[in-house]
Amino acid sequence: MHEITEFLVNHGGPVLFGVVLLEQIGLPLPAAPWLVAAGALCADGRLNSLTVVLLTVLACLIADFIWFYLGRLRGDRVLNLLCRISLEPDSCVRRTQNVFTRYGMRGVLVAKFVPGVSTLAPPLAGMSGVSSGRFLLFDGAGSFLYVGAFILLGALFSSQLEQVLSALAGLGKGALGLVAGLVAAYIGYKYYQRRRLLHELRVARITAEELRKKQEAGEPLLILDVRSTAELNRDRSMIQGALHITIDDVERRRDEFPADRDIVFYCACPNEVSAAKAAMVLHRKGFTRVRPLLGGINAWRERNYPLDAKIEVASSAGTTSANGKTTSAAV
Repeated sequence: MHEITEFLVNHGGPVLFGVVLLEQIGLPLPAAPWLVAAGALCADGRLNSLTVVLLTVLACLIADFIWFYLGRLRGDRVLNLLCRISLEPDSCVRRTQNVFTRYGMRGVLVAKFVPGVSTLAPPLAGMSGVSSGRFLLFDGAGSFLYVGAFILLGALFSSQLEQVLSALAGLGKGALGLVAGLVAAYIGYKYYQRRRLLHELRVARITAEELRKKQEAGEPLLILDVRSTAELNRDRSMIQGALHITIDDVERRRDEFPADRDIVFYCACPNEVSAAKAAMVLHRKGFTRVRPLLGGINAWRERNYPLDAKIEVASSAGTTSANGKTTSAAV
């Protein structure tokens, strides 16, 4: 029995619990290879499959309930923290919110299989007001599917995996260095992508104070809210006079925007990433009077500037508000 297999057999339970717990907390530590290896050992009878499943599902539930509780208590602050440390800040929250908008709590069942969504789903569920019992029910089912899928995969390919482990064992410490190098290279590449994106999106921002002064002076403005539908359902307040539009619509309808007035995009995400991405779409089309709002709607709200407690959607024909009335629109 080579050292890798012996280590998993002797310490499989605690190691698997720790690896899965750290992964679900949000550290870039992949648990799937460990679960596949555990599945192979379970197939050979060297690990107890029931113990492995119970420990790993428990690790998922503990980590997820911590994030669920933090989301219930701190909401936006938790999401902002997760997005600031995320390797994909441009889509981390928006992608997860879209899953919730489309599937509701059923999205929790598949969240663990989608990179980035797994850690963000629990705090979003907490923010949405879902009861603890309902969350644990769906999260437990999703955790069981996640853990079970990889353990089953390892069991089905146990003989091939044993050959791979034997080959790695023959490499000795070099194998561990290779794996560590690959993980480090992946994290480094994703971090480089993140910094490049943020550098590209360093469009000049407009402050909440500057925007308010323009409103009070009666300047013609087009203020566009690019938050997700799920975020708007949770917080229906919008900056006074703003319209809602999705980022996809900004790209699709980029030729419809007016060039004779200031266009301000805002969101509720760290670094104003969504708003900056929308602004960049128009910048590349030659628009010069377009800027994201520094600090987003949170900066506007902190200064007690006026808000509209309704949702208006920008359309080429007009503006459809939450109460069904239609008024003229600039887009």
